[in-house]
Amino acid sequence: MLHKKRKFSTTRLIVMGFLGGIILGTILLSLPIATRDGSVTPLVDSFFTATTSLCVTGLTTVTTAEHWSLFGQFVILFLIQFGGLGVVTFTTTILLLLGKRVTLSDRLLIQDSYNLDTLSGLVKMTKKIIRWTLIVEGIGAFLYSFQFVPQYGFIKGMWFSIFHSISAFCNAGIDLVGDSSFVPYRDNVLMNIVTMLLIIVGGIGFPVWWDIGKVVSSIKRKENRCRDFFQKLTVHSKVVFLVTAVLIVGGTVLTFILEFNNPETIGNLPMKNKILASLFQSVTTRTAGFAMIPQENFEHATSVVYLVLMFIGGSPSGTAGGVKTVTVAFVLISTVSLIQGKKDAEVFKRKVADHYIRKAMAVIVVSFSVMVVTTVMLTAIQDSSFLDTVYETTSAIATVGLSRAMTGTLTTAGKIVIMVSMFLGRIGPITMALAFNTNKHRAERTLPEGKFLVG
Repeated sequence: MLHKKRKFSTTRLIVMGFLGGIILGTILLSLPIATRDGSVTPLVDSFFTATTSLCVTGLTTVTTAEHWSLFGQFVILFLIQFGGLGVVTFTTTILLLLGKRVTLSDRLLIQDSYNLDTLSGLVKMTKKIIRWTLIVEGIGAFLYSFQFVPQYGFIKGMWFSIFHSISAFCNAGIDLVGDSSFVPYRDNVLMNIVTMLLIIVGGIGFPVWWDIGKVVSSIKRKENRCRDFFQKLTVHSKVVFLVTAVLIVGGTVLTFILEFNNPETIGNLPMKNKILASLFQSVTTRTAGFAMIPQENFEHATSVVYLVLMFIGGSPSGTAGGVKTVTVAFVLISTVSLIQGKKDAEVFKRKVADHYIRKAMAVIVVSFSVMVVTTVMLTAIQDSSFLDTVYETTSAIATVGLSRAMTGTLTTAGKIVIMVSMFLGRIGPITMALAFNTNKHRAERTLPEGKFLVG
């Protein structure tokens, strides 16, 4: 009974926290002070902007740089940071800043939020997340300033640097450059590299951060050798690194090949710029949302590749969205093991427990089902091509923020569908992880096996 109550309370906190943040953001963005010309933004657009900011998606119905005032941009940035860290982490941080005691129930919420097995060091971990988030975002802002300060002056340049660093780290993809996203910086090596690094670091997940820190510390103490770095990582971190590397390299190679002669994307670029643009596109499609090239210019085959990358997304307990790298890895590992006739699914000489496989399959099935339903709804509402529509819904569900120029054409009903998709995409993996939490003490019953035909 206590466990059921805790699970419900955690889920309710997450859902109500995000809803509350969206409502508050909508109210603030509806104020005349939030716009450059002092006008009142239509409610649906304020609601849409608050949702896309808090759900760190990046799809926008109005141009952020041109429509919103400094106040409005600050509200958007706060929502991005809130959504990137997650309501549980953010709430715990507020409690700590106010000097409030973090109770046992609060610790249980943190434990559920990060799907951890122990209560030890949870508050300390939350402090580490906040501290290192600010450090990484600070470094990103410093590096961005080499571009933005000379371009816009010190004050505006630093504001741009801070805004885009937080937006990139939180995988939000919202920018202040204009209606063309980062297209003006397509050939800028600094902007490409800094943005990609922030996206990747934010998307690999905080547990991987701590694992890397432990291994590096052991190397400094000469307990391990540098060449043994990968071997000393936990099996979770190894899976994250392997899948992330495969997706980035695979996306880069496929983009390079499929778009090599396309003059509207990378066809007319020098070889090094082709590679850079292909690499950036592969990274940004995995929930970041910044665009160096208009998405509608890509070949249809390339866009299908991006649909897969968007759906997979980043890694667990990070700022990215999608069904997550480890989730897909477990399903593939299970499939390969079945084909090979193995009794257990194995990865890096470790068995993958059956409940992880079931959880991974459930997350993928539910997420895909939601994507199909929203695609059908949007297709019925909007007069757009099927590829543009499925690209839009996948981007929303996976909280990516890339669009084939469809977001600006959405009707009111279409905006509502996309808002619901973004919200479900952001809280879905968390609430599903709680709902499928296998660490339960339940009375299990054994039933006789049925015989079925499969395949």
